[in-house]
Amino acid sequence: MSFTIYLTRHGQTILNKYRRFQGWCDAPLTDQGIEDAKKAGQRLKDVQFDFAYSSDSPRAIQTRDMIIAENQFKAPETHELPNFREQSFGYFEGADSGHIWTMVGLPHGCITYYEILDKLGAAATRDLLHEADPWGDAEDDQTYWNRIAAGFEYLKEHHGNGETLLLVSHSLTIRTIVDHFAPEYNATVNGPKNGSVTKLVVDDHGKISVEYYNHY
Repeated sequence: MSFTIYLTRHGQTILNKYRRFQGWCDAPLTDQGIEDAKKAGQRLKDVQFDFAYSSDSPRAIQTRDMIIAENQFKAPETHELPNFREQSFGYFEGADSGHIWTMVGLPHGCITYYEILDKLGAAATRDLLHEADPWGDAEDDQTYWNRIAAGFEYLKEHHGNGETLLLVSHSLTIRTIVDHFAPEYNATVNGPKNGSVTKLVVDDHGKISVEYYNHY
């Protein structure tokens, strides 16, 4: 069953630049974001990928394809997996993140995202945002993790024999994955940069380990 995943964050988008919530909604890559993707491709140009995955968000698909374009080997088959989308922020999609976290956190004595994280932890922070969403569409922690876990089960069912995969995903999704399998990286606080690469190894028993995180 063993295989390797190069888990990469998409390039910077307009909403990233202006520090706005960007989960299931999408925005174009900035010039910096295009450069992020090209640089990631250069860092991975000597890796021969058997398959290339991304979430089904256009920013992730574009980054994936730009990484493949930089690779020296034959382009692999590509697929989109919705399981590795960013967290859904529901009603808060596109909103100024600082303003929303202050609104959500203030009743709990917190005014920033990192204060909420420090006081409540990542799982409770997701649940808090879900509870604050008047439409109830922001993902709660269990729903969010269940779809990510299902994504890994899909990969385990379809890959093995030492294959090498590219998987382009998103900041909080990468943080959540790394925090789950290697909490020593403190990924919930030290988030991955746009275009950064994290290497995961899935062994013959299906155990997932993090070989490195947030290489940029």
